[in-house]
Amino acid sequence: MVPTYRRDSRLTIALNPPVNEKVRLRSGQFLSLGSEFKLGGLVTESSHPATRALSQVAASDIPGALDLLSAADEDVVSTFRTVAQSGLLTDLSRQVLQTIQNGGRVFFTGCGSTGRLSILLDSVWRDFWRTAGRSHPGAAGLEQRTVSVMAGGDYALIKSVEGFEDFTAFGRKQMQDLSVGSADLVFAITEGGETSFVIGTAWQGVDAGARVFFVYNNPDAILGGLVRRSREVLEDPRITKVNLTTGPMAITGSTRMQATSIQLCALSVVLESSVRKLMGLPEADLAALFLNGMQELRDHLRSRPFREQLAGFVALEEKTYKAGARMNYFANRLGIDVLTDTTERSPTFCTPPFRKWGDQAASESWAYLFLPHPRPDLAWEFILQRQPRCIGWSGQDILHLVDPDKVERTREILRHITLQELYRHRIDSGGMSSRPMRPGDSAVAMVTARDAAVADFIQSQLDQAAQRGASAGCIQFGDGAPNLEVAIGSLALPVPVPSGQFLLDGMTHLAAKWVLNTLSTCTMVRLGRVMDNFMIWVVPSNLKLIDRATRYIQHLTGLDYPSANLLLFDVIDYVEPRMKSDQAYPPVVAMAVLRHRLGITNEQAEASLRDSAPGTPGMGNPVVRQASMPA
Repeated sequence: MVPTYRRDSRLTIALNPPVNEKVRLRSGQFLSLGSEFKLGGLVTESSHPATRALSQVAASDIPGALDLLSAADEDVVSTFRTVAQSGLLTDLSRQVLQTIQNGGRVFFTGCGSTGRLSILLDSVWRDFWRTAGRSHPGAAGLEQRTVSVMAGGDYALIKSVEGFEDFTAFGRKQMQDLSVGSADLVFAITEGGETSFVIGTAWQGVDAGARVFFVYNNPDAILGGLVRRSREVLEDPRITKVNLTTGPMAITGSTRMQATSIQLCALSVVLESSVRKLMGLPEADLAALFLNGMQELRDHLRSRPFREQLAGFVALEEKTYKAGARMNYFANRLGIDVLTDTTERSPTFCTPPFRKWGDQAASESWAYLFLPHPRPDLAWEFILQRQPRCIGWSGQDILHLVDPDKVERTREILRHITLQELYRHRIDSGGMSSRPMRPGDSAVAMVTARDAAVADFIQSQLDQAAQRGASAGCIQFGDGAPNLEVAIGSLALPVPVPSGQFLLDGMTHLAAKWVLNTLSTCTMVRLGRVMDNFMIWVVPSNLKLIDRATRYIQHLTGLDYPSANLLLFDVIDYVEPRMKSDQAYPPVVAMAVLRHRLGITNEQAEASLRDSAPGTPGMGNPVVRQASMPA
């Protein structure tokens, strides 16, 4: 049966199978937003020419696919070179230093990937003043001079908080809660440049009299021409623009890739320079040193021997997940880097998020992280280098933040993102009893030279994995990393980190990001979660992602945008109960495409997807494998 369509006074709607009024209303509400969340024209949403054949190459040549992914990082190096030569980073460092010397604080704000980046920057600053810099005569109080603000609070570090990034008022409120003031400086970081929450943090900083820097990755003319809220920011003289456009992402729209990489590089150099001046160290051209290190690191990651070694880890993860087994990561100093990559896989590729302790209804997480700290509070404080901050808004607060029809849903969301709920994510060593290694499972350690004190703990986990019939591997970053022993047949990967004596380990964090991004992305491509270079398993958890999923359905079906959106919301309505309870569910884009092509129900589409890929995690993509996304 082929669906038929007729023109409605409001939008084009699918009549067969029919949709209910709730679905029609939700789609209509989204479409009423007009162009404000139609973002397909942004450079960050376009397809990267270097990776358009990614899924085809990955099917038979893992090292070749890794090379395509790394090739896109050439854009990061090129953009950083331009930024370094412009003097922008020197100016930003000067203003950060001036803010700190005058008693102010430096805020980093973001959503999703940029929210996790904000937490990373805050964490490495605090870690330095807690450890290597604590003996400096002027160190007192410097640890507290950076503040990270992520949409949804620190809980969102481990799992995206539904809808938070869609509200400017939420960004304003989280900044008000932290009393941003005229002595402070704000880096409002948004990859696309259109995120409502981040824009709200920028406006609150302006209203408080703080110096505000808007950090983004799209050309001004395109961004300002498409999105009114962005144009208002770009045109306001009180906000300094920091444009870090690199071009399209290696995976279309996946700004966790090149966009946050260039932001990490730029802001790491800014903080590094500030630290050195506060320590009274000699002047150095840090931007040039960092650029040289980036080039050296990129060349090594693209070398054939390295790619062949990293391909072994891709094959390991693929084999583990296809067998229905689990991956445990063990880390310490790179804990926040591993946590960022593993949690970002969930919205990008529709993998189960980290499961809470005792939640037997939720699907078991494919990958998890454990740290060598015995309690959840200690593990989370180590990750953040401070006590966690979760959202604790009152009912009265909510009434002033959202429309009346959204109040109860917002209250429900807030009940699930408290500090107590965060601690149920047992990333501490005490949580390992919930995921003991079994035959078929895998354990991978990620270590640096700063992990010598916990080497015995991590070594014991690799040993136990081997003893229990699980696979094991170790990725060692930089000279001096613990020389962990792995069993015969296990994997070992040294990652040389270019020297430069960076006090905040910015080059190490970049190396970890590049390695983990390429490893996890290539694995998901091999599992069929990417077609060409489009992430067809994207989770439409906010307005930007709803638009993205709608566009993918539109391209794959030939439907007009309103019809594709209506079909998307009908599939969302079907899988939403499982989404909200962290249970496994089929890919909404593939289900929508299959429904349109065959004229079948949601239940039939899910069954068809399940039957198409027996023995694989989740569902296959038979309907989308037969088509190519348009260039």
